[in-house]
This record gives sequence, C-alpha cells and structure tokens, in this order.
Amino acid sequence: MEHASPLGDTVGMTTTRVRIREDFPAAPVCPHCGKDIHELAARRVESLLGVRFVYYCADCRKVLGVSHRKGFWMG
Repeated sequence: MEHASPLGDTVGMTTTRVRIREDFPAAPVCPHCGKDIHELAARRVESLLGVRFVYYCADCRKVLGVSHRKGFWMG
C-alpha cells in the first residue's frame, strides 16, 4: 500500500537516513572567525512579544543565532 506524502508527489525521490552522533569529539567552528566554539555567549532580549535570546561567538562576538520563547499568554 502506498501512502500519500504531505510534501506532494514523491515520484523519483529516494529516502536517505542520516545518523546523528552525539559523541563526536570535534568542537563546532564559528563561521565568522573560524575558531573552535567551546563556549557560547547569550544575551536575553525582552519585548512585548516575548523573550528572545541572541547567541554569539564568545571570541569574535558575531551573532550565530536567535531563539524566541513565547510568553505564557501567547500559547
């Protein structure tokens, strides 16, 4: 029995499984300064729409990402 894909037609597509290794010894590398990341810096930014955290390289201080956490009243 063939199941419909929520992504549409899958004719000609193949499925590949990717293994995730949590024990990999190498440190991630900052895409800006190229140094190994052993520590991240974070800054909390509050607004009317909730709380955001800005994550940045502790060495070069360039932003690596932003997360958003909704307030309890936003669901």
